Amino acid sequence: MKRRFLAVLAYMLPTFPLGFFWHLTIFSDYYKSLHVYRDDIVIPFGIASMLIQGVIWSVVYERLLAGESIVTGALKFAALACPLAWSFMVLAVSAKHIMSSVGGYLAIETAFVLLHYAIVSPLIAAVYARKS
Repeated sequence: MKRRFLAVLAYMLPTFPLGFFWHLTIFSDYYKSLHVYRDDIVIPFGIASMLIQGVIWSVVYERLLAGESIVTGALKFAALACPLAWSFMVLAVSAKHIMSSVGGYLAIETAFVLLHYAIVSPLIAAVYARKS
């Protein structure tokens, strides 16, 4: 249970600030130019989404990859999580939402997903890594 809690924290603690600064600060003007997000973003929904994802990813990691080294576990987890996250965070949104540039959205959100999992994958792997 302690590892599960730590793995959820390993997912959520970097995810919220990264998502907040990426989408609402650093690239805010670019996202506004894409006309894809609402003006009144509902931050509690985002936090709930991150919590759900963190719990699910921690269960998946524990069942499939617990005991791997940090590097091996992080690489395997990223190889699983990135394509799945990209499919519902980037492709599905691009398919359903009106936006000024689908290609622009694909590019910036793909970069976000890659950076996000480059950060969280080793953190989750560290929680479940084998003891030396």
